[in-house]
Amino acid sequence: METREATERETWVRGTEAEAAARPLTPRGILRAARESGGLAFAIPPVLFILIPVVFAWIGAPVPAALLVTVMLGLYAVLFIATPGIGLYPLRIRLLWFAACTLLLLAMIPVLGPNLLFMVMFQAMTHVLLLPWRWAVPSMLLMSLTVVVLAVVLAVPIAAGLAVMGTVMAWGIGYGVRQQMLQEQLEAAQQRNAVLAVAAERERIGRDLHDLVGHSLTSLTISAQLARRLLDSDPEAARVQLEHIEATVRQALADVRATASGMQHVRAATEIASARTVLGTVGIQAEVPTALPPLHDDLAELFGYVIREGVTNIVRHSRATRAEISVEAESVRIEDDGVGIPQGAERSGLRGLEARVALAGGRLEVASSETGTRLTAVMGAAS
Repeated sequence: METREATERETWVRGTEAEAAARPLTPRGILRAARESGGLAFAIPPVLFILIPVVFAWIGAPVPAALLVTVMLGLYAVLFIATPGIGLYPLRIRLLWFAACTLLLLAMIPVLGPNLLFMVMFQAMTHVLLLPWRWAVPSMLLMSLTVVVLAVVLAVPIAAGLAVMGTVMAWGIGYGVRQQMLQEQLEAAQQRNAVLAVAAERERIGRDLHDLVGHSLTSLTISAQLARRLLDSDPEAARVQLEHIEATVRQALADVRATASGMQHVRAATEIASARTVLGTVGIQAEVPTALPPLHDDLAELFGYVIREGVTNIVRHSRATRAEISVEAESVRIEDDGVGIPQGAERSGLRGLEARVALAGGRLEVASSETGTRLTAVMGAAS
């Protein structure tokens, strides 16, 4: 349990393995990673302490050896500054970088001798920046304790003090860098969540507008065509259709407003009543239930959308003479005897409805042939 939690914390701090593996292992990529980690500002100032062993090398060693040490310590300084960025790479690369830093220091023993102990604070920082935290702390403490013992034995008290100070500094800087990296990861996750939330909200509004406005516009088109045909032969019937158009427009406007505010109220019962009127207007015999089983509000709303989309498709495409709507406790079915959904017809409404049903834990089935179309939404255990 502790190992799994530690792994999860490492993932939050350093990012996922996929994100780490995607980083280019180039000087520009490493520099960018160091900036993203937020640890670059922590790594640069301590590099000034590298001057201590450089000064001792020039004081006590021959010029060629001192020059060699200066070059090697300069290379180590570059590796150390890049360490926060390498901390965001996969573990294999971090271990190789840690090994390179360690071997580079060990290679300077013949020249620096005991003065190499002054580098303990840098190596302590590489522990906490490159190794997983559960490895870094015990290995850093063991190394610092070893350096203290060697400093006492070799009579280099300053190195012992630097070992203690390096441990404290490495602990604090490592913790600070990790917190900064964690903050960066949290901010990135929040930005991703915000983008996903906007996309999901746009998709929801698109589905709702299609379900609400598409149905209303279909009804308006049919009523307007019928009113135009009846205008001369039956003015009273035409007036009834115009009144229906006015009422539909008002309802569509209210639906759009409700959708925009996220407060739309679609119910199976109201959609069945609306379907009876719309289907009757275009001359399609409607067989609808006279009573509904008890439905939870969420399920009643979902079934209402299914009925609305099914009736809209029947009126638009089917050329049917009969349509049947049946509602059960965990399913709803809309069936017609038309020509089926035409090949190449736009199915954005059905795709949106399928996503809505799937999000609610159900399954949408569409069966279409030359003898008719059956649209079924199945919920709960039946799905």
